[in-house]
Amino acid sequence: MTSRGYVTEERGRLNNYAIEPKVYVDAMPRVGFTKYAEKLNGRLAMIGFISALALELFTGQGVIGWLTNL
Repeated sequence: MTSRGYVTEERGRLNNYAIEPKVYVDAMPRVGFTKYAEKLNGRLAMIGFISALALELFTGQGVIGWLTNL
């Protein structure tokens, strides 16, 4: 019998061991062509594109021209 975070056995004695937590399985896959992967890829592509535009704005050269002049 369980109640209020402790367990008693058949004879009414108290068992003080820890009660196991309820476990659930996250069924959302994290590999392959999932919505999560596509959102992450799109966000990283947007950051890269804006960074390339900012680099060209501040240096006056494109990414390839800036890399060859290092």
